[in-house]
Amino acid sequence: MSDAYVVGNPDGLSPLLVELRDAIARELHAQLALRAERIELADLPEVSYQVTIQVERTLRAWRPAPG
Repeated sequence: MSDAYVVGNPDGLSPLLVELRDAIARELHAQLALRAERIELADLPEVSYQVTIQVERTLRAWRPAPG
């Protein structure tokens, strides 16, 4: 996994979108590691659920930078 997704290279994205992208990338990376680098079609509902949980956590914890 590229460090750009862990560190957060904005690529013109808002800070919130950067946080969401990074959370999704981390969860997909974790899911791939749990599943021997392969996500089967039958696994998609569980993977999607886990990604949704991470998005929710990110949205709850996210606070815009003072500015």
